[in-house]
Amino acid sequence: MSLVRTIPAMPVRDIAAAVTCYVEKFGFTAVHQDSGFAVVMRDDVRVNLWEASDDSWRPRPGADPVRSGAESFIAGTASFRVEVTDVDGLYAELAAAGVLHYRDGGAPVQTDFGTYEFATTDVDGNLIEFYRWVSTGG
Repeated sequence: MSLVRTIPAMPVRDIAAAVTCYVEKFGFTAVHQDSGFAVVMRDDVRVNLWEASDDSWRPRPGADPVRSGAESFIAGTASFRVEVTDVDGLYAELAAAGVLHYRDGGAPVQTDFGTYEFATTDVDGNLIEFYRWVSTGG
């Protein structure tokens, strides 16, 4: 038995706005969309988007805010990483789309743990990092 794949499930405030972002900014294709859930794909990467728009937590006492698991404050708190073959090419594409992380330094960076990478954020602020391994260990 072996594990085969992981599919990130990203909490977003508005499904339609998130799908538009992933399609128009990140180059994904929408393969499913309904009122509270969507699936987008680019090449072999699949991302599930689920709507975290429950505002019923607002009037509840501070000690008990989470009940549905789809509370609006969850949107924008997730992250995932995607291994890619051409970091520089994708960086140029996504820089032009205006989705680079606010701390972007103007180019992908080499990390101490062996990757060459850059970070972006979706419309809700979820972190998406794109990388390739440049040394052994990955």
